[in-house]
Amino acid sequence: MRILLIGAGGVGDAIAKIAATRNFYEIFVVSDYDFARAEKTIEWIRNRHGALVAEKFIPAKIDAGNAAVVADLARAHNITHLINAVEPKFLTTIFSGAYTAGVNYIDLALSLSEKHEADPHHKTGIKLGDGQYALNDQWERNGKLALIGCGVMPGLSNVFARYAAQNLFSEIDEISIKEGGNLAVTDENGKPIFAPSSSIWSTIEECLNPPVVYERDRGWFTTEPFSEPEIFEFPEGIGAVECVNVEHEEVTMLPRHIRVNRVNFKYGLGAEFISVLKTIQKLGLDATKPKRVRSAQGPVDVSPRDMVAAVLPNPATLGHQMSGKTCAGVLITGKDMDGKDRATFIYHVADNAESMAELDTQCVVAQAAFNPVIALELMANGHWKGAGVMGPEAFDAQPFLDLLSSTYGYNQRWFIQERLPASPLRHP
Repeated sequence: MRILLIGAGGVGDAIAKIAATRNFYEIFVVSDYDFARAEKTIEWIRNRHGALVAEKFIPAKIDAGNAAVVADLARAHNITHLINAVEPKFLTTIFSGAYTAGVNYIDLALSLSEKHEADPHHKTGIKLGDGQYALNDQWERNGKLALIGCGVMPGLSNVFARYAAQNLFSEIDEISIKEGGNLAVTDENGKPIFAPSSSIWSTIEECLNPPVVYERDRGWFTTEPFSEPEIFEFPEGIGAVECVNVEHEEVTMLPRHIRVNRVNFKYGLGAEFISVLKTIQKLGLDATKPKRVRSAQGPVDVSPRDMVAAVLPNPATLGHQMSGKTCAGVLITGKDMDGKDRATFIYHVADNAESMAELDTQCVVAQAAFNPVIALELMANGHWKGAGVMGPEAFDAQPFLDLLSSTYGYNQRWFIQERLPASPLRHP
């Protein structure tokens, strides 16, 4: 296996660091628009693991917005598998470049959605991932696998849902993906600051777009942003967090392979974060289309959302200012194998202190980075194989979870927690 990683930012940097502890590949090309950033990642690997490990890693410069450049770099290194670890706005060109180069592909998020023009808060337009799923037949004919949405959410959450469907439930009423934490970021004086722990560009996209919900008798539909608030008790000391509906990939992915009556995604944002996001939207700062701005150097075209991302701290650099934990989990309700009511929360918790000690990477980034590396190892050993465009829920969950948690694997613990069954929640 010869791997090309596109993007050496927060998640890409962590992916390479995690891969450095494994030996299932021949070479690992770390590419970024900023060549020095790719070099920095490899230098960290050299310092931590030695020159013998680091010699497998090759730095490269790339323009992720040019499909031909992506394909050329893949061909130049005889790449077999490409990892896309950059912002979703570059997904289309990287996805196209991987197909053109004839390599297998893996990413952590899906192609972007577009709102329904006439009724955006009730009807779906173009859903997350539609642009990729539409090319399934082409990838099948090409004999290559495009494994999409294989981060933590989506990704590990999909694996948890598949595991529950395989082993714990005879019937599934609802799959509700839950993300929440008690992370805090402080400045150099120890005062709390507003600093999102993951990409603000992507956070704006998923939180301000109309959330998508799936119901088997209705199909996919949308609601108002921040709909269906609920208080959810997260484990391991995180505690009660208010969660709301946001747009997320699992809702468009899971019903394709798992029989379920309802799927939603709920994000524990908190009142302050929701207020900030609403202000960004009210001011039009969530827009991606460039606006003409006057400056001392003359008029320039600036994307408002890119500007917001530029003035906030880079999440990848916040690890030393961050404390707390983050939880990625899936609450499944339905009937157990004996036909009795069951409610089960399957989850993984990442502690920032631990991820900083092990990877010099903040926990939200690290939690996402383990999963594409595990998936690649499963491809290398033949446990996961196929052709076409598929998510992690299309594959056997057990080998993934075994490798995730074992001491010979990635030593990341996951948990099954029983909750009291409740009547299914229905919304108009």
